[in-house]
Amino acid sequence: MAQVIRSGAFLQQCWSVHPLCVTVKRIADDGTVVLLCSSCRSAHHLQCASVVAQPSAAQSEGPETAPAAAGQADGRAQFTSCIAAHRPALSLREMDVFEDRVLIRCADCRCHYALAVAQFETHQK
Repeated sequence: MAQVIRSGAFLQQCWSVHPLCVTVKRIADDGTVVLLCSSCRSAHHLQCASVVAQPSAAQSEGPETAPAAAGQADGRAQFTSCIAAHRPALSLREMDVFEDRVLIRCADCRCHYALAVAQFETHQK
């Protein structure tokens, strides 16, 4: 039986020790983002309260085409389509366990996804 730990500290420790091994696996219908670590073989489940898509600095130099509220409304849909289109290009860039925030970046479309996490879970085998 897999051990389940409900703390963001385990993801933070895993990511700090081997950052290149943590990859985005999928997003579930309920908004849970699953990150896998190929080194420690842990599955990190992030129950997201919200997903905000943020263009990179190079993309945001042009005129603003949509208000920020619209970016928040369709952030989860944009993140889901990004996972489907180029999942290997997604990587964890920043996290804050005190504020329950995670930042994921896509190397292909250069978009940043700010996730407000309601609950962290680490599943260890």
